[in-house]
Amino acid sequence: MTEDNKIHPEKRIRIRKSDIAKLKAELPKKTVLGESKTTEDGIAPILEESAPQICVPLNAEAVWAFKEYAKLLRKWNEVMNLTNITDDNGIAMRHFIDSLTLVPFIENEQTKQNRKELSIIDVGTGAGFPGIPVKVQMGELKLTLLDSLQKRIGFLDEVIKTIGLKDARTIHSRAEDAGHNKTHREKYDIATARAVAALPVLCEYCLPFVKVGGIFLAMKGHVDEELDESKAAIAKLGGSVEKVEKFVLPGTDMDRAVVVIRKLRPTPLTYPRQAGKPSKDPIK
Repeated sequence: MTEDNKIHPEKRIRIRKSDIAKLKAELPKKTVLGESKTTEDGIAPILEESAPQICVPLNAEAVWAFKEYAKLLRKWNEVMNLTNITDDNGIAMRHFIDSLTLVPFIENEQTKQNRKELSIIDVGTGAGFPGIPVKVQMGELKLTLLDSLQKRIGFLDEVIKTIGLKDARTIHSRAEDAGHNKTHREKYDIATARAVAALPVLCEYCLPFVKVGGIFLAMKGHVDEELDESKAAIAKLGGSVEKVEKFVLPGTDMDRAVVVIRKLRPTPLTYPRQAGKPSKDPIK
């Protein structure tokens, strides 16, 4: 070390509290996906920046609703397992923006059917994804949230009440049971699911809810192999793959795909099979 590079005690810089405060104020406000940062309004700027990238601009009312939704998600998550994603960026991107990628597909279906008030059922909705974010943006939809756990239904009811969603209801049931209920079987213009189940299993859960002429929107990650494995199931259940759109979720490196399956024929009455059977023995 040269003389010039030596650190002399008398030359050390004293940092005052005011200097630290100034430095903090000058730090960038944008967070990185996966950070644990949470703030009162941290969700808003992330949504406002990211939503236009998926062609879904949000108004002030929608941003407010998402902020309230995030608060409830964190609050309820302290006493029950809703999600392991609780930071601002994670909730905004991996829950809200990811769910909103369905909006252009639903808008396209509205155009095809020449009406706005389509009925949609979110099967195995969990903490309300993608159904509630889609409903926040598209208030004209008639939303049904289906889940098998009563505690989650309590959370969903609280969200619906707090952010004032109209034409939104919850159903406590397994998909295998509700799919045979005359109130729900082939009654919906759109079914959707954002679940970890394989596509053949999701098709057996969801296609029985869809009217002939309607669609099932399956949200997946890597989907090519599952599409090949789903051909028999989709055909037996009365559907046909109409479109597969792959993309990377904005602001992340996460691969996403939306599979549009059109319902062409009624689903045979033998489907869905009894509880547990679709996942244990997928249609081949």
